[in-house]
Amino acid sequence: MVCGGFACSRNALCALNVVYVLVGVLLVAVAGWARGLAGGSSPPLLGGAFAVGVFLLLIAGLGLLGALRHHQVLLFFYVLILGLVFLCQLGVSCACLALGRDAQERLLHSAWPLLSGGARGELQRRLGCCGLGEPPGTPPPASPPPREPPRAGAPLGTPKLPR
Repeated sequence: MVCGGFACSRNALCALNVVYVLVGVLLVAVAGWARGLAGGSSPPLLGGAFAVGVFLLLIAGLGLLGALRHHQVLLFFYVLILGLVFLCQLGVSCACLALGRDAQERLLHSAWPLLSGGARGELQRRLGCCGLGEPPGTPPPASPPPREPPRAGAPLGTPKLPR
């Protein structure tokens, strides 16, 4: 049987959307696995990966439904959303390429004073570096000791009694 007309387009759209579903499931699974493994060390990154996976699953479902039912309105919105996603990706890619080494350093120097001391120390500890503007070879700061959560009902600032 020759593939022509809408049958070929439908088969190609179904195959593409099955790939989208697999990638979406993979993104959601990796975000969940990393959250469980790392204990939520980077919630914005993991939440972003989870949200992108769910968004991709929804878009793939819209494309599959539109292709299988030959529903032109669903296919129109599917193509419109994919076009908007493409434009966003293109804009982000151009913005990332536009930041040269000097612009990255200026951005880092402007954001460094805004970080809290704990965030600076954690970033330096994780990356194994010594700080912004420190000479090479300076050891990274030691991680602060873990703080014990306050007791229930105890006002802040009161000393903890031995158990």
